[in-house]
This record gives sequence, structure tokens and C-alpha cells, in this order.
Amino acid sequence: MKKVTYKQAGVDIDKASVFKGKIKTLVRRSFRPEVIADIGGFGSLFRIGSDKFREPVLVSSADGVGTKLKIAVLAGRHATVGIDLVAMNVNDILCTGAEPLFFLDYIAYSSLEPETLYDIVKGINDGCIQSGCSLIGGETAQMPGIYRCGEYDLAGFCVGVAEKDKLIDGNSIKAGDAVIGLESSGLHSNGYSLVRKVLSLQEQKRMHAELLKPTRIYVKPVLALLNDASFNPRAKNAGMPVHGIANITGGAFYDKIARILPAGLDARINRNSWAVPKIFKLIRNKGNVEDGEMFRTLNMGVGMVIIAEPAACGDICAFLSGQGIKSWKIGEIVTGGRKVSVV
Repeated sequence: MKKVTYKQAGVDIDKASVFKGKIKTLVRRSFRPEVIADIGGFGSLFRIGSDKFREPVLVSSADGVGTKLKIAVLAGRHATVGIDLVAMNVNDILCTGAEPLFFLDYIAYSSLEPETLYDIVKGINDGCIQSGCSLIGGETAQMPGIYRCGEYDLAGFCVGVAEKDKLIDGNSIKAGDAVIGLESSGLHSNGYSLVRKVLSLQEQKRMHAELLKPTRIYVKPVLALLNDASFNPRAKNAGMPVHGIANITGGAFYDKIARILPAGLDARINRNSWAVPKIFKLIRNKGNVEDGEMFRTLNMGVGMVIIAEPAACGDICAFLSGQGIKSWKIGEIVTGGRKVSVV
């Protein structure tokens, strides 16, 4: 009787071990001082400094890249989807005011070239460096029969920390507050099922440079804003001017802004307050997509929203400009029923 090996079944353990050894040096570039063990163990170890926080609260997120990966495979370009993976997680926990600490990844595939795997992990590590967190572990799962040869899926898990009395949860949002939009770097990583429905395979391949622009990571500029003394008053009973933050991903304006609104309030967005990038106009026109569907599915050039005291709006936009982020007042908070309108 012929003997069957795991390798013949489609899983090459030796090849996987070589890959894991190769990326150890790479991921150490993202290690913060709190990392106390190298990758490759049964558990990843990270120390929370007791000297930095009085009452630390851990904030976590799990997310993936979605069908944007189909375009990466189509174009044979894999260097930036790892940045997308990190961005989708760290931008979410940033909405609470949390600082990302560490990141874990999950890469699932049937068969990939080692260079492709390396590009993916390098992108993940680059995203971690951009956001100031450490890539301290993960899982590379080879699963023949689940994925087509050359295709893969990415998921990630991030943990951050915030001071309990500085958490941002939207409860302090009030009528009259300004809605500030932060410029996106393009489509980011949501709505790609619509994009792929509208654009042909040839168009997707030809436009891959635009379609694969990595999601902007807002962590460092927004944390700089939240930690700046002029926006973080120390005086007793002095309120923080930033009342809420929303990451504009799946569900876009209608869902993501609504979820941080207190009862009795609406957000009114002025669609003419910023210039919508050409890629969104192209998708709308080629697919004959209604405006309501566009603002419910895509970020339309606004990747994150900050809701703040109206008197602080100009200073916040000026501060973010100094951090390299364009921003605009795109709306206001009014009385209502936790809904968002785009007018």
C-alpha cells in the first residue's frame, strides 16, 4: 500500500518553518519595549507598563481586508494589503481614544509563493510601525481544498489601551457640535464587492494602483491631537473638545456615524463641503449607483470623522494639517433620532 505524506496532501511543514524563521528578523522592527518574547512561541507576551496608566482599559478589535484581496491577486501585487489589515483594526480602536499596543495576524491559503507570503507579512509589519504597535504573533494556515491556488484570506486582531476617564464613547456629543471629516487615501478597504461589480476584470487590473492604495492609518496624528495640552485641558471640570470619533468603513456615513450618536441627536452632513475624489465619481457613473448607496457603502474621500466642540473646529483642522492630514468641517449635530442625513 502506497504511503501518503502530509506534503503530498498539500501541506509543506518544512517550507512553512523556513518562512517563519525568515520573518522573525522582519517583525522585530515593530517591537515596542513592552514585548518580552520573540514570535514563535505558544503564546505572545506583552507587558502593560503600570507607570503610564492610572486605570488602564484594554480595547480590542478583529477585522479583515475583504474582497480587496481579489484585486491584489488579480494584479499580483501583495505589498500593501497587510497595511490595510492593520489599518482596519487600529483605526477602529482609535475611535475610543485607545493607543494600539500589539497585533496578531491570520493568513489562510492553499498554496502561495514564499515571496507573496513575505510581501503580505512585510505589509502587516509596516502597518504596525505606522501605528506604533507591535506584531507579536499570528497564524499561517495552509488549507488545501478551502482556497484556490494563489488566493488567500487575511484577518487580524489588535489590542490597545486607554485611560478609563479619557475614553471617547460619544456620550458627550451635543447639538451644535461640528462634524470634522479627515481625508481618506482612496477607497480604503470597504465596498470592494460593489467596486468589483461595477468594474470589469480588465479595468480592475489596469486600475490596480488606485484600487490597491493602502488604507490611511490615523493613529499617530489623532493620538497627537488627543494628547496635545491645548486639546486636553488639565483644569478641573474642563471638558475635552473631542466628543466622538467614527471610522468610516462598512456602512460608511449612515451606519458608522449613527452608532456613536446619543439618543435625541442626528448628524447632518453637507456633501458639498469637500471634494469627492475621482475614483468615487467613476464608480458612481459607471455603475449608475445612487448617491444614497454610495454614501452607505464607500467613504467618498472621508476616512474618519471627529465630532467636536464647534469653537475648536478650526484649531483641530489646523492641528491635523500640521500632522499631514487634510480635514474639513463637513456637518453638524442637530436634534433628531440617532440618524444621519447627507444633504
